[in-house]
Amino acid sequence: MATASLAFSTPSPLQFRSHRRRRTASIRASVSESPVTATPSSSSSASPSSKLPLRKIPGDYGLPFIGPIQDRLSYFYWEGRDEFFKTRVRRYGSTVFRANMPPGPFLASDPRVIVLLDAASFPVLFDTSLVEKRDVFTGTFMPSTELTGGFRVLSYLDPSEPNHAPLKRLLFFLLSHRRQAVIPEFRRTFGTLFETMEAEIAAKGKADFGDANDRASFDFLARAFFGRDPKDTELGLDGPGLITKWVLFQLGPLLTLGLPSYLEDLFLHSFRLPPALIRGDYDRLVAFFRESAGPVLDEAERMGISREEAVHNILFATCFNTFGGMKILFPGLVKWVGRAGAQLHGRLAQEVRAAVRDVGGGEVTMRAIEAMPLTASAAYEALRIEPPVPMQYGRAKRDMVVTSHDAAFEVRAGEMLFGYQPFATKDARVFDRPQEFVADRFVGSEGPSLLRYVVWSNGPETESPSTENKQCAGKDFVVLMARLLLVELFLRYDSFEVEVGASALGSSVKLTSLKKATF
Repeated sequence: MATASLAFSTPSPLQFRSHRRRRTASIRASVSESPVTATPSSSSSASPSSKLPLRKIPGDYGLPFIGPIQDRLSYFYWEGRDEFFKTRVRRYGSTVFRANMPPGPFLASDPRVIVLLDAASFPVLFDTSLVEKRDVFTGTFMPSTELTGGFRVLSYLDPSEPNHAPLKRLLFFLLSHRRQAVIPEFRRTFGTLFETMEAEIAAKGKADFGDANDRASFDFLARAFFGRDPKDTELGLDGPGLITKWVLFQLGPLLTLGLPSYLEDLFLHSFRLPPALIRGDYDRLVAFFRESAGPVLDEAERMGISREEAVHNILFATCFNTFGGMKILFPGLVKWVGRAGAQLHGRLAQEVRAAVRDVGGGEVTMRAIEAMPLTASAAYEALRIEPPVPMQYGRAKRDMVVTSHDAAFEVRAGEMLFGYQPFATKDARVFDRPQEFVADRFVGSEGPSLLRYVVWSNGPETESPSTENKQCAGKDFVVLMARLLLVELFLRYDSFEVEVGASALGSSVKLTSLKKATF
């Protein structure tokens, strides 16, 4: 999945392609150091460029220390995240404004940001010629490197840094070197998950998808990437729990856990959780990857990367980026498709089964998956409406002008830019019915042109990761996993029903019905 590219980053030799690549023009924010031009403000057809009024960025940061604390309390408790942004859009009449982003004192030395909330301004965050991505993966603060073996791992490196390119190439090797195992291991692991769900529904009337998904996701990644089953190692069944605690120690300042607000804000948002408390758990994860990732570590040495630095980067990419992405994306996908109802389920089931039968010869193959346009569109729509990594940051490298749909704004070198992706990907100037899950949004003559506004991967879906950018190296891999989840689901079932709640990371989803395939 993330900031976050919740996965990896570089031009992939993978054969996993989530759609047949179209050489569509990439979207760019209208950013310049001279005259200001407008970005398209209509949904899928580019409108002629026109001059936009230059406007001072509205908003302020308040008094030192007090302003950041007030914004933090508003963000977490007084208003809530989405309302925090909506209130300021209404107040300033602008989707670009100044605010403080959590955690603020005492964890971030400078919480001041320029907020970007529309599809026109947001893409400047992807342009590494204009913004620096050094140490901004989690925003205005950076977790201790004690949580990553003393290394600044790839997610925190700017492309200009010497380690960035070789580490990204290493992660592409990780993604590709066992690619033939991906589909079989996914079907094996998630087939078992659905069998478990069936038994639990029969016994209890509902089944918690989240916990089972965590177990299946980690098992799948270990088997597909390294050919190891965690239960046959000293790690046993503890992997998902260890990862969740380790992620909490990194992202705690950005989360709410439902504790009393005064306690949570004091202990979670004001001070770092001591890395020493999690060191033993992290060492167990390191031992698993050091033992299991031999061929990848050998490749790292051939690239000039030390085995020690490589193992911590492989662990981070697998556990934080990819496992973390599946932990958020898969329940969200099941939630949105489940809520869409039986009519969509029937269309997906027909498409999946026909493609497997007619194109795959009865097997789930890449050719068969490519013959499922509605399935692909539903996966993209889940990534659009609820991106697994909602926030991106970048620090301006030089003075420049950033444009929204309606105005231009001067940004000074050194200022921090922040984008809240769920607003940018629900921009009504781009998408019809932006707040609705429209499963076939990206199908048909108009659909593919909208993919450039799907930016969950820290870049447009129509572009590819490279050593020069910060786009998620596992972009195509993650989309393939989402499509495979739908394939496995609708090969087995005609329809299903869900019960949805909230969780600290994404959605809490329980399956209440699984109706077995009848055709």
